[in-house]
Amino acid sequence: MSQDPTRSLPMAGATNFRDLGGYVGQHGRAVKWRRIFRSDHLAGLTATDQALLAELGVTRAIDFRGKAEGAAHAYAIPGVAYHPLVIEPTVVQRALELQATGRTLTAQDAVGLMQQTYRGFVHENAPRFAELFRLLLASDAPTVFHCTAGKDRTGFAAALILLALGVPRDTVMQDYLLTNNLYRRPAGMGSHAPEEVLAVLWRVQEEFLDAALHMVDQDYGGVQTYLVEVLGVDAAAQRQLAGLYLQAAA
Repeated sequence: MSQDPTRSLPMAGATNFRDLGGYVGQHGRAVKWRRIFRSDHLAGLTATDQALLAELGVTRAIDFRGKAEGAAHAYAIPGVAYHPLVIEPTVVQRALELQATGRTLTAQDAVGLMQQTYRGFVHENAPRFAELFRLLLASDAPTVFHCTAGKDRTGFAAALILLALGVPRDTVMQDYLLTNNLYRRPAGMGSHAPEEVLAVLWRVQEEFLDAALHMVDQDYGGVQTYLVEVLGVDAAAQRQLAGLYLQAAA
């Protein structure tokens, strides 16, 4: 294991940039390193960061941010094709709606809001995740996908990719929770809310991803059916995905 590449990559302008490689998927085959990366947004990347992207061979960036988020922190990276797959953020809006009723938000309120958001990914945002798979199947060119913090929209996308490659759920959850070790909240963000609420909104918890995966299980009978019937990733596409992104059998 000591010879494996590093999972987290040292970017000055992004704190949550990491590789999905190395996790063991179907038939004991590991996910290839340096093919699929997940990150927080890329608008703050320095020239050195962009040189590292080029060194990694990254030629595609998939951006899940909402329209206002993308406009506020737009970016263009030479040699990297930009693919916006817009998923509008809903947590802040729902939090503001609750506050408008005169209610003081609690950490438990925030957990509920986050779970609601993740359940929304499963149905309302399925077309964007389907397009993510279409892009991954079109080419195995090194790709980074991201949202603003690289934790929720990106976290669910990473979970779907890893599960489609046969990575066990407990390993998928471990990858998801790595955000809490890496991501650094920007200074001054969300000062309108109590710190206990911000501590929930800017981190990840098992309950968040579980809310989405439980909905997939409940509404579709499992990830496999969801991949096939909702995201259009049928058995042939899954074999192709494995061929592109899993190492050859030993």
